[in-house]
Amino acid sequence: LGRKIFKYFGWRKAAMVTPTMIGVTGVAFYALTIFAPFFEPIAAGLGTTPLMLAVIVGAAQNILSKSSKYSLFDPCKEMAYIPLDQDSKTKGKAAVDVVGNPLGKSGGALIQQILIFGVGSLAAATPYLAGILGILLFFWYKSVNSLAGQFEEAMEATGESA
Repeated sequence: LGRKIFKYFGWRKAAMVTPTMIGVTGVAFYALTIFAPFFEPIAAGLGTTPLMLAVIVGAAQNILSKSSKYSLFDPCKEMAYIPLDQDSKTKGKAAVDVVGNPLGKSGGALIQQILIFGVGSLAAATPYLAGILGILLFFWYKSVNSLAGQFEEAMEATGESA
């Protein structure tokens, strides 16, 4: 499936799948948790509760985000190194793998802990986490668009096709 997406839609669209997946499922998850009373009649019609629906959406988000990460995001990340010279490839991969990934994970945990201590509970921090997700997705989309432009230019300059 990943190869077909790259072939028919290109690098930019393939790189947008993971943040889009996280955004769509994130909106559903946070809507179900923040606006639970609004969803109670719908959930009752389905024979469940908004909390249970949030759990199901959260599980779906975990599955969909992991599958899109491994099938599209990781190949996009590796393809971004193709037009670089060997030294830039080595330094770029080292920067991402040694600094970027751990910093992202620990930074996310730090933000969550600060919010929990600041507002008293995870439930109270949920609206703030939703806002942070929105901000992160905005910058993720901007970064993908910027990198896609640079990637396409570099690929044209080297005479290769993505």
